[in-house]
Amino acid sequence: MQKQASQFSVRSKESLKVNSLAAAVALACCCSPLAMAQSDNEPNAEKKTQDFYEQIIVTGTASGQAVRKVDSSYATTSLSADAIKKLAPKSTADLFKAVPGVWAESSGGVSGANVFVRGFPGGGDAPFLTVQLQGVPVFQPPTLSFLENSTMFRVDETIEFMDALRGGPASVVSNGQPGLTTNFILKEGGEATEGSIKYTTSTYDLQRLDAVLSGSLADGLYYMVGGYVQQSSGIRDAGFNSEKGQQFTVNITKEFDNGKLNLFTRVTDDHGAWYLPTPLVDGVDNEYTQLGTLNRQGTIQYGPDGTTQSYDFGDGRGWKGSISGGSLNLELGNGWTFVDRFAYTSGDADTLGLVPNGDPVLLSSVADNGTSAVGAVTGNTYAGDTMVQQIGRWVVYKELEALTNDMAITKQVDQLKATIGLYSSDYSAHDWWSLGNQSYHVIRPGGENLTGIDCNDNDDSCGWNYDINSEGDGQTTAFYGALEYQFNDKLSADVGIRRESHEIEYTVDEGLDGIITKAVQYDETDTAWTVGVNYQIERNMGVFFRASEGSKMPYFDDFRDNFGAYTGGDNLIKDVTQYELGYKLARTNFSLYATGFYNEVIGDTFVPRPGAPSERFTTEAYGIELDSTYFNDDGFSVSLNATIQDSEVTNSTVFNGSEAPRQPSWQVRVTPNYAFEVGGMEANIYGTLIAVDERLSNFEYEDQTDGLGNIDPSKVTVYLPSYEQIDIGFNLLTEGGLKFELAMQNVTDNDGLTEGDPRSNGANNGRFIMPRTATFSVSYEFY
Repeated sequence: MQKQASQFSVRSKESLKVNSLAAAVALACCCSPLAMAQSDNEPNAEKKTQDFYEQIIVTGTASGQAVRKVDSSYATTSLSADAIKKLAPKSTADLFKAVPGVWAESSGGVSGANVFVRGFPGGGDAPFLTVQLQGVPVFQPPTLSFLENSTMFRVDETIEFMDALRGGPASVVSNGQPGLTTNFILKEGGEATEGSIKYTTSTYDLQRLDAVLSGSLADGLYYMVGGYVQQSSGIRDAGFNSEKGQQFTVNITKEFDNGKLNLFTRVTDDHGAWYLPTPLVDGVDNEYTQLGTLNRQGTIQYGPDGTTQSYDFGDGRGWKGSISGGSLNLELGNGWTFVDRFAYTSGDADTLGLVPNGDPVLLSSVADNGTSAVGAVTGNTYAGDTMVQQIGRWVVYKELEALTNDMAITKQVDQLKATIGLYSSDYSAHDWWSLGNQSYHVIRPGGENLTGIDCNDNDDSCGWNYDINSEGDGQTTAFYGALEYQFNDKLSADVGIRRESHEIEYTVDEGLDGIITKAVQYDETDTAWTVGVNYQIERNMGVFFRASEGSKMPYFDDFRDNFGAYTGGDNLIKDVTQYELGYKLARTNFSLYATGFYNEVIGDTFVPRPGAPSERFTTEAYGIELDSTYFNDDGFSVSLNATIQDSEVTNSTVFNGSEAPRQPSWQVRVTPNYAFEVGGMEANIYGTLIAVDERLSNFEYEDQTDGLGNIDPSKVTVYLPSYEQIDIGFNLLTEGGLKFELAMQNVTDNDGLTEGDPRSNGANNGRFIMPRTATFSVSYEFY
């Protein structure tokens, strides 16, 4: 593993930027129009043409009404059910990699990803991501500690398509997310009864059964039901079924003469091992995980009296809860329309994991006798040259609840459309944490705890502990309005404004001794706006310009981590200003969507770990996103999804001049596909090449020396190496409705890194991308 360890390097920011941009331009330019695409890869060329011209998006409009993608004045990406299947995502966040402008670190397992967008700052989780189901956020706060929206959502066969909106009017509508809003739309029933049943297995012992059924219950009343049950030992084998779960969804639709009523519920109980950064030493590769049979059960110590309790850390991270809601869409006559969307979310998003603390070391340096120690489970004696590392047993229990409603009424008068809306969300989070609980473990997959080391044996946790019990309640209410005016067949403009009231009640008992150490009563208002101009050069080609200003309001953890700043009078609102310039083209066999962007985020914070001091700063970023498709009548298609961006931190006491951490200056996905017929069956062969630039692992300090010209180890700048990944797939559909699908990810088994160690600046740890895996499924579809 000397290879991985040596890939960390210290170099100048200026040289990295020059080399990164040059490489990005070279890679993008070498791709002809044949290399620019994203398609459903169906062999029917006539349907493809219709999809290019008439592709519909339902996310981002104040009125809630659908528009053609080529007519929209903001950047959005749509992924159909077929496109989602070909991506074969291992988690919800894994799917977001197909969205330009988005960098998703999904290497942590089935939940708990880190998702970044357009150079917006973030030390982890997904502070600028909102996940919607049927147009309603699954949870108002985009991120809390140990929670981001994708944790609460699982992709399955009940999804019809996903929209992904970056920037644009999102700062005004819904929950006012200025970054990335993803909206998953469920399948609906129709007059015909249809469905599918699907069995999937894999190289990591996956056993999964999916099913979906839809049809008619009565005249104008339709249903869709579906879900899955699955289990596996995990993509990184833990030696037991570390990933397991099930989900069930019901979607009921009633059509009226003047509209539609939709009601749904989605019940999920799904969790998997939490994959963390691993030591970059010999014997460790992309299949390594700290969790295993010898350490899945462990004891923690918490509270002022040193209470001890045992837990099963094989429970990992996940979501056990439900999301239920619906929508009412009515045409009221005389140009009036009414839309109301609502949802209720309730459940638990717990986290149990084995978290590395600091560098790997030789056992001889920490053993009491200086030569050896004994395995706490096996009784084996380990020699002094054995590599060991402190592993913390972290336990986080999180109970969540939210009730959300978004109502809008629209009036159309000739070329003018006016919308007013009311958005409201009441939400709560109850947290119980015990973080720390470190002890030395052997560096092996599922390496056991040791005895014969003082801090292991005397329950002093080998370092820090941070325990809390907290209660948080919040209410967000916003009035918004929008005007759209069509000057002529080519030129249109829109303007929107949002006035939001944000209230937080939050108390924290740090130490679990029953004493409230932090208490917050917060009530602030903020205004967001957006202005867009769209010019259609011809019916299927146009340009747009958009300016917007929004904010990320503070939620519970923002106050706990920045309590000193809050009590000092800072309201902790993160202000976001964005400018976008876009080009849109949809030909009979080619589409191109290109968006240039600039944004500034003022007032963000960096906290290396819960309880540590925070640093506030401003980030500026600019770049371009490309999303394009080409196909021909012979069944060949190819796609390009690319992002080039540059970011810089300003207004910081220590981070000035740094790039935004953990985001590549460029990334490219090229996906060729060939659809053909063989023996009366429809077949597809496809693949994806992913190329990712180097990334800053941790913040770059202006002064990296100790004043004597020596590098200060605590201020070393660590860059994660660039990497490439190749995925391939094949599917075959018989005339009788039987379908076979084979997908392989990371064919070359690349050891790319998605992050270093965010909890220990400069530690020799990193989290690998997922290892080579293959999945095979057989399904039966009936109509």
